[in-house]
Amino acid sequence: MPEATNGREEEHGGMSSPTFDPRGVSRRTLLRGGIAALGAAGLASGLSACGNNAFSAGVAGTKLDPKTVTFWNLFGGGDGARLQLMLDQYKKTHGGDKALQAATFAWGNPYYTKVSLATLGHKPPDVAVSHLTRAKNLASAGLLTEITPELLAKGGLKIEDFDQTVWKAGLIDGKSYTIPLDTHPFVLFYHTGVCKKAGLLGSDGKLKQIQGVDQWEAALTAAKKVTGSYGAVMPTIGDTSASWRWFTTLYSQMGGTPFLADDGTKLTIDDQKALATLTYIQKLTKSGLMPTQADDGSSESAWFAGKAAFFLSGEWEVTTAQTAKVPFSVAPIPQLYDKKAAQADSHTFVLPTMNRDEGQASRAMGFVKNMLDQSMTWAEGGHIPSYLPVKNSASYKKLEPQADYSETASYAVYDAPGWYSGSGSNFEVVVGAEIGLVQQGLSTPKAALDSIHSQLSVYAKTPNPI
Repeated sequence: MPEATNGREEEHGGMSSPTFDPRGVSRRTLLRGGIAALGAAGLASGLSACGNNAFSAGVAGTKLDPKTVTFWNLFGGGDGARLQLMLDQYKKTHGGDKALQAATFAWGNPYYTKVSLATLGHKPPDVAVSHLTRAKNLASAGLLTEITPELLAKGGLKIEDFDQTVWKAGLIDGKSYTIPLDTHPFVLFYHTGVCKKAGLLGSDGKLKQIQGVDQWEAALTAAKKVTGSYGAVMPTIGDTSASWRWFTTLYSQMGGTPFLADDGTKLTIDDQKALATLTYIQKLTKSGLMPTQADDGSSESAWFAGKAAFFLSGEWEVTTAQTAKVPFSVAPIPQLYDKKAAQADSHTFVLPTMNRDEGQASRAMGFVKNMLDQSMTWAEGGHIPSYLPVKNSASYKKLEPQADYSETASYAVYDAPGWYSGSGSNFEVVVGAEIGLVQQGLSTPKAALDSIHSQLSVYAKTPNPI
């Protein structure tokens, strides 16, 4: 089974193939036995290899101040820098370094494996970050604490404080196991210099509305006349998640059904709409309106240099574009088909399963509340806040270009649940790779869809490894 490749937002890691005892013993049973045999010190050694030394002491079992909050996350790059500002502010108002021990681990499956192992070994952090699409598998395995109204209240929070689209997306049988921090959707970056020359900007200096396939292709054609290269760019090589995001945005706009059902044990792909989407994606690259072969770096550089009007990517590239001093703004992906839709995920806070006393629960929720209160800092990096006191604030509504695409959170499309799906998962690697081949002209839509069915069927028949 393939491993994931690196993406621009973070490191998109693929889950390694599960192995099973021939007598039918589950991997979870084996993990528990292995952890018991290794002991806490062995587990800590494996964890601290990717963490910071200060935190590894706490994991290894040495005593921490009883009021210290332990926190794990997977943020690097610009997200990591912004998070550090937020963590520093928490420590400043809660007693300094003794108030918090935070560790950052490798993005993707390595991180989720560590969270799973630590929880199974009864050594989890008080609070951890999880993508909404990955938290469902952790919760189904009994590795997360249910987020009840009573628990929220310990941090001065209530369900109504959050964007309900995101909150409901995280429910499992009506119960919540996540506290959403943001929505991070696939969006349309536009180069204002190129768009102005192509006549695509309105009198307010913002992108004119584009709706429907004809208007979209007309905009790309006008832009290509200006650039002499492309109308829009995006990676087709190396970043399988980007190809998946582009595909699922259009597929969902067509009204396509989720790819998976029953926790990933069934494939429910709408083949007709999937073929139509793949055919259209290939049309855009074959016509030369978008490149057939481009990786993250080349597509981004081409847009920076004004060789394309549009750059299709995740909103976390806002900071990158600002740093590069590109004249740009951001808009939602245009509605090309029947309804508005954009592929997205959400970063959430989760409380790994442990026996918490009242003090521990209150400190954990107090930490989460503090992070949510600092959502404006987080939003400056591009993410759409889920905490309504910040999202509905005058300050956020004035934040440009972030406020221009904030509506996307209301029609975000999340990957269907399954042990092998979600951000940076094997699902995105398998499906995204086939879509990339279609974009490159190296596979037909029909061949790609057949391969997707064949590969996903193996995962669908494989028991959940945890």
